[in-house]
Amino acid sequence: MAGNDAKGIRAALYLRVSTTGQDTARQRTELLEVAGRRGWSVEVFEDAGVSGAKGRAQRPGLDAMLREVTRGRFDVVAAWSVDRLGRSLPDLIATMREVQAAGATMYLHQQGLDSSTPAGQAMFGMLGVFAEFERAIIAERVRSGLQQAKARGVKLGRPAAPGVTSERIRELRAQGLGIHAIRKQLGCGAGLVQRVVAATAAAA
Repeated sequence: MAGNDAKGIRAALYLRVSTTGQDTARQRTELLEVAGRRGWSVEVFEDAGVSGAKGRAQRPGLDAMLREVTRGRFDVVAAWSVDRLGRSLPDLIATMREVQAAGATMYLHQQGLDSSTPAGQAMFGMLGVFAEFERAIIAERVRSGLQQAKARGVKLGRPAAPGVTSERIRELRAQGLGIHAIRKQLGCGAGLVQRVVAATAAAA
């Protein structure tokens, strides 16, 4: 693509407000003004009264837009602000990567970010770095929490349902039931059944 100032650029404008008491008029007006200055031909996609915390599956406008972007119908995706696309950094990065993979660029009006420019590319790249950092922090917190719980003697994993014993599992296994059939009948986790079956086989 030649760049966002070139004529003939096909743009998908994404509008979103969180509550039904709000409207997208300001977003629409400002993005259409940008499109007019840049010579974009536009199609508008909208999610009205939908929280940015919701994922793509709960945002039909976003989902429809990204499907059309993936089909190669648009050269640029434009939103009024980064928080219109989403409030979760991982979801935001996933959206940007999908747009990029389709060969399109992204324009965020309030932040003045345009991924067709070197500065915009650098900023979007930094967002990816922050997303990786966030995932690493969450993973470390989970590991730390599990270790602390284990040190306090907390038993981890799914608790066994009342009345579930190793003997009962062995009885059902001897009747020819598979692991998932036993799990379903006793209402316990498959991991517990697998451990009892494996221990029984090792002792045989």
